[in-house]
Amino acid sequence: MPKPSHEKPMKPMRAVSYSRVSTEDQAEKGVSLEAQREKIEGYAKLYDLELVSAYQDAGASGKTLDRPGLRAALAALASGVAEALVVLKLDRLTRSVADLGHLLDRYFDKGCLVLHSVTEQVDTRTAGGRLVLNVLMSVAEWERAAISERTSLALRHKRARGERTGAVPLGFRVGPDGIRLEPDPSEQEAIARAQTLSGEGLTSPQIARRMGAEGYAGRSGRPFISTQISRMLSR
Repeated sequence: MPKPSHEKPMKPMRAVSYSRVSTEDQAEKGVSLEAQREKIEGYAKLYDLELVSAYQDAGASGKTLDRPGLRAALAALASGVAEALVVLKLDRLTRSVADLGHLLDRYFDKGCLVLHSVTEQVDTRTAGGRLVLNVLMSVAEWERAAISERTSLALRHKRARGERTGAVPLGFRVGPDGIRLEPDPSEQEAIARAQTLSGEGLTSPQIARRMGAEGYAGRSGRPFISTQISRMLSR
């Protein structure tokens, strides 16, 4: 007959949950605060986590860590109230790879505190969970760099073709096709006049006053100010 065990059963790990919705997310199925909490609670029961508090942010962007609910959740970890943080998805925690790296370095890399993500199956207690998290971070970093590279190439291509890539620069206007830029005669004349006055030794404020007296005006219909004159002269 086996001897009775005198070992005490392991206590469930204390955890806090964090949920977030932005104004856009609120209309998406399955992303509401209530839906996030329900899925987190189911995960906690499955993995023997004791949820001691639930924190949330409504209408908050994932581009910053400065959110009241997140600050409270992290404070609970730092104070010892809980040993783990549970989120439905990593993008509920943050959409920034740099910010996620900061959170990992400060809270979860020393092994005392644990990060759980329900959807991505991240559990930083395990080597597999840490590997999944590192892979996800690497993919996100690569994707961000690839998007930036593609955007930069597209902008250079558009500029080379004389197409608009943002605000229409002074001295130009959008052509009849709605895409390409063409010189704006009145603005080109204003630029030429500013350059002439600068060549005569006038400062930007003096040029602005002189051109205002001569009837030159910007797109708003108001006289040019000295900062606009400075930009003209730096072209």
